[in-house]
Amino acid sequence: MKAKSIHGKSVADIREALNQAIDTGFKPTLAIIFMSIKHDRNAICELMDSKNIDVFGATSCGEFINGLQTEGEIVMLLLDLSKEHYKILFENIRGKNLRDTASNLAIAAKNQFSNPSLILCSTGMTVEGEYFDGETFINRINEYIDPDRIYFGGMAGDDWTFSGSYLFTNQGETDFGLAAIVFDADKVSLNGMAITGWKPMGISRRVTKSKGNLLYAIDGKPAVEMYYTYLGQAEKLGDESFDIFKDLSIYYPFIVKRASGETVIRSPLSINAEEHALKMDTEMPEGTEFWFTVPPDFDISEEITSRASELKDKNGTDADALLIFSCAGRPPVLGPLVTVENEGLAEVWNAPMAGFFTYGEYGRTPGGKQEYLSGACCWVALKEK
Repeated sequence: MKAKSIHGKSVADIREALNQAIDTGFKPTLAIIFMSIKHDRNAICELMDSKNIDVFGATSCGEFINGLQTEGEIVMLLLDLSKEHYKILFENIRGKNLRDTASNLAIAAKNQFSNPSLILCSTGMTVEGEYFDGETFINRINEYIDPDRIYFGGMAGDDWTFSGSYLFTNQGETDFGLAAIVFDADKVSLNGMAITGWKPMGISRRVTKSKGNLLYAIDGKPAVEMYYTYLGQAEKLGDESFDIFKDLSIYYPFIVKRASGETVIRSPLSINAEEHALKMDTEMPEGTEFWFTVPPDFDISEEITSRASELKDKNGTDADALLIFSCAGRPPVLGPLVTVENEGLAEVWNAPMAGFFTYGEYGRTPGGKQEYLSGACCWVALKEK
């Protein structure tokens, strides 16, 4: 597999960069595209169609390739790979059921190849402002896909506007849907990991009242007041200019303990004033054990690249290409360390890279279980066998 990454500030820039990238020795068949919602997705797809290049795309909250991190632009990872080794699946959920649609995608992936692995993306926010239920999606995928199968990916973004995120392929686009690149794992290997870096603060807590994604009580106390007070923001209660998601939970999400002993990050999205409850990014059933958190230390980028090096050495392989799905909350928390993370991973694998800042991530944790994640740096290296 040959790969190249390109970028541009406009469709015209991408057209020029694409023409420069394509030469007698490089004929891409697949373009993995991450781009701002302000650009013309149809024009990008038409450009790829004119070159007989398959499209797998998601809108972003910022995007990056080797040596470049941007906001409001377009990046692409171009792959020259036999079309017999992959298949793009696209599912619009509008008018359908998420559970059934996710099941259909998983079944289609298994039917495509006897040994499938996936790059898996969903939308993140609908035009109506509804956050995508990543927990239900991944639980459904895990019911149908063997746990030894590998998948990585993320939720599309929308430049932090919460106006609607999109997936797009040559088949169309949607603000509420799923897409996957299904690889024949006998021909293309995927190796990766998802790491958050947030640390627990104080003692563990327990959900004592919840319904759906509304969290009412923690340790028998009102969840809204407890969250604000514990993090020293009690004076912000009732302040309509204070955005709980951007101003607080990006920095201080929850570390939730799974029955397996693994932990995942979960975040309050807003306050439901009528219900006087925290609206979470997914359900936190009564009895759930969790911790308040503190942000990652300065050594998080070193931890991520170190673990990548260990996995590379363990598997004894290099990479043809690298994809990174990094939470949109990491740049405001970590600042330039996010660039250090991304560039460090590209240096470890010494491969063309592309990625974007997401509204959620999908991938394998260091403990080996594949999860719906939040706050994570999720990366995957691709290698043709």
